Amino acid sequence: MRPPLRAVAALATAAALLAGCGSGDDWSGPHPAPSAVGALGPGFVDPSASPTPEATITPRPGSWNGVHPSKGYRVVLLTAGDDDPTKALVTAVKDWADAEDVALKTVVAADAHDLVPAVTRALELHPDLIVSAGNDLVDPLAVVTASHLSQQFLVVGAELAEPTHNVTAVDWSGASFRGEGLGMSSTYDPGSFTAERCSAAVRAGVAAVLNNLTGIVIWLDQF
Repeated sequence: MRPPLRAVAALATAAALLAGCGSGDDWSGPHPAPSAVGALGPGFVDPSASPTPEATITPRPGSWNGVHPSKGYRVVLLTAGDDDPTKALVTAVKDWADAEDVALKTVVAADAHDLVPAVTRALELHPDLIVSAGNDLVDPLAVVTASHLSQQFLVVGAELAEPTHNVTAVDWSGASFRGEGLGMSSTYDPGSFTAERCSAAVRAGVAAVLNNLTGIVIWLDQF
């Protein structure tokens, strides 16, 4: 005897709800503290002296490739703008997250009035790391990050003029936007945001954060 259609629908709804509540979708519960899997290669930093706050380091290309996030790493991609450099950075973050099986959520600022609220929405998700892509977010981050020192931020393709220890940046001469009325760098080059460089920027920045090398600028002019 077949069950009533109403019962079948109820069972299907229940199954859908259970599927939507899997651990991969729910960030409300606790999870292990993130850690680095693997080690930095020679030339990432000088082993005899850790970089000082706000220092700029120029790691050897590929010296970050051996570092991966531990299972369950939670990342928010915070982005604003639809220019080609921002799109390239967003693609690089998403590709990295897929390759590393990272739990990724995306927060998009709708317009200029939504920049600070977008940062707040990203903070409310309580991720292990917030990755920022888009020059428009530099000044809002400068306002907000100093009040949330327990939250790690990674800015790719730009940097804050006066970062606190929880803000790490990856930059190069073709990017280097710093906000605070300083204007665009004279060396700014949208063409420098290649897929290879953007991918390296994400991986190098995350490797630094996972190894507690934060509050610094990682310079990638070797590409």
